[in-house]
Amino acid sequence: MRYRTPTYNRRSFLAHATGIGAAVAAGSLLPLEEAQAASGPMLTRPIPSSGERIPVIGMGSWVTFNVGEDIAVRTARADVLKTFFAQGGGMVDSSPMYGSAQDVIGWSLRHLQAQGMSTDSLFSATKVWTPVFEKGPGQMAQARRLWGLNRFDLMQVHNLVDWEEHLQTLAADKEAGRVRYVGITTSHGRRHGDFAAIMENHPLDFVQFTYNILDREAEARLLPLAAERGIGVIINRPFRRRGLINQFAGKPLPEWAGEIGATSWPQFLLKFVVSHPAVTCAIPATSQIPHMVENMGVGRGPMPDAGMRARMVRHVEAL
Repeated sequence: MRYRTPTYNRRSFLAHATGIGAAVAAGSLLPLEEAQAASGPMLTRPIPSSGERIPVIGMGSWVTFNVGEDIAVRTARADVLKTFFAQGGGMVDSSPMYGSAQDVIGWSLRHLQAQGMSTDSLFSATKVWTPVFEKGPGQMAQARRLWGLNRFDLMQVHNLVDWEEHLQTLAADKEAGRVRYVGITTSHGRRHGDFAAIMENHPLDFVQFTYNILDREAEARLLPLAAERGIGVIINRPFRRRGLINQFAGKPLPEWAGEIGATSWPQFLLKFVVSHPAVTCAIPATSQIPHMVENMGVGRGPMPDAGMRARMVRHVEAL
């Protein structure tokens, strides 16, 4: 009998995942452990400049962690972060552009530590974002205070703002041990020409840009260049926020989605992103525990090969 993939969308997946998510919120890890055992270990990729391995699914914080001072909402976000770590997550990415997100991340880390939960798997990633070069060091020092860290794993120049001067500061901070890795970011497919030129002419550990099953401009230059230059790749907007999820909601998954372990459209879309051999990590954002469980499941089980990736593209373009 031929295997037929369940036609879950994000809403119906929630019903499947709610028991796991509720168990995480309540502090019970047994359902999570069972889920992990059933689907294997989290896939990791090496950072090209060092060989250090990090999980392929990270966590973004734009919008989702910009929740201000409300303690109840902050606690809910801490539970999302708790799920992320319990599921084997590593990279958490933020920016001073994201309102209160850095403050909320730091609060959440301290909240989890006070509960006795280890946050040692955290790979901390944030950005410098100011057109005034002289304000950069203070902004990064403020980020360390907000997160409660002495050193960031990764500091990035956000959207290439004043990138030449900030990269000089980041190089000095790396030498001084205030950051481990440095990088640059862009999003929405902007400034790929400038981005590639910086990649070609400056020492970078990471680049971050937009890539998903319909926004594939990065395949032409940025992804091959990162592989050629030995630069780690972080993918933002893997779902166009919720745009792609909403676009395909209600449409049945192809029956062959089960061959790559995808049981929902979000998993199908995210599998496409992280299966590209040049991608190190994707950083979908969510404020919901079941969504986090669903996203983290993408890092386990089979990944599409080149032929399957092409098939996935043909399928979504025909919808």
